[in-house]
Amino acid sequence: MVKLVNLTVFVAKIKAKKLNTFTARDLRLLFGFSQRASEMLVFRYAKKGLIIRLKRGLYALADYLPIDEIIANKLRTPSYISLEYALSYYGVIPETVYEITSVTTKSARRFKVLGKEFSFRKIKTAAFSGYLPKKINDEIFLIAEPEKAFVDLCYLRMLDGLPPMSRFTKEKINYDKAMLYVSLFQNLGLSVVVKKILS
Repeated sequence: MVKLVNLTVFVAKIKAKKLNTFTARDLRLLFGFSQRASEMLVFRYAKKGLIIRLKRGLYALADYLPIDEIIANKLRTPSYISLEYALSYYGVIPETVYEITSVTTKSARRFKVLGKEFSFRKIKTAAFSGYLPKKINDEIFLIAEPEKAFVDLCYLRMLDGLPPMSRFTKEKINYDKAMLYVSLFQNLGLSVVVKKILS
């Protein structure tokens, strides 16, 4: 029988370490439990509603949830927020985007977490750059620069057979920086598309 650690101690230690998301392995290292004991602890506290399951093996305290952007970064690693969500974040496109869109070097996936949609599109490893850390309330997440989010979206729209972007604020995209990111994809078609819509 696995004994539950005192709830107050459990919550205090997680918050002290600023673990806004954690795995059973994190608990094993933090409390010195066996892997099985850590998994059982997560299972029991999740049943009580004290822990929220974000995805298989990834959890958060119900009263210490990370911001959506942090959840996006943690759902699929490596990844960074990009595409429509990032362009909306920077005001490059006029629409408000509710689905948090990211790119990854892994396979494409979709998740629904806490009633919100998170999607991930795959890009080649050579093009996995052009992102930076942003801080909100002491929480740091990774998001593409405006130009990289723009190029990522142009590339994926081209792959999907969709027309090039037309509704965006051109002045918010630096042409030279965008073309630098285009070169990472080594795709002549992408270069032609981006040059055309930014000219």
